[in-house]
Amino acid sequence: MRIQYSVFLTLMLLSICSNAMGADVTQQPTLADYSDGEKWVWKYRGVTKSGEVRANGKDTKRIISKNGKLFMVTASRTFPLNEIVKPDNGKSSRYYWPLQVGKKWTYEEHWESEDGTKGSTIQDAEVLSYKAETVEAGTFMAYTIQYKGKIKNTRGYSANVKDIHIYAPELKTFIKLTQEQDDYLYIEELIEYSQ
Repeated sequence: MRIQYSVFLTLMLLSICSNAMGADVTQQPTLADYSDGEKWVWKYRGVTKSGEVRANGKDTKRIISKNGKLFMVTASRTFPLNEIVKPDNGKSSRYYWPLQVGKKWTYEEHWESEDGTKGSTIQDAEVLSYKAETVEAGTFMAYTIQYKGKIKNTRGYSANVKDIHIYAPELKTFIKLTQEQDDYLYIEELIEYSQ
């Protein structure tokens, strides 16, 4: 009986340790994971330490079907979904698939804003945890991913930046994003999800 009890305790401890170390692994979403009519709505707000509100509103994405093909619709554009879900295993991607607790990489993006300003974001990324997270839209199992680094642009702007993405595999997107950029705090939170 003692041996059985000892084996049981050992198996329980191994199970707990493997869960704590990130036994859960999430692959990049595929086209088949999405369905016509899915909709995500986030609220966002960005405020400087002095109280100046620089961003405040809502952002919506939804999936529609046209001629048998799925598209993602945002406020400004409509994208073929098959372009969005192209396999992306680059070590400099926002999400370096598969996601797993403890995984580390360097996120690097070179971009151009609508006004023609060019810039870059380079951050060290790490998946910190996988656990139940609650936002206004509900409670979901999610990864907490931390990004730390710098953002620069051609207008001479340079800032230290720290992002926290709470990514829910079930919803195929982040459910909360927090960004600290020197004296600026930006928070975006999912407030609605429907299929």
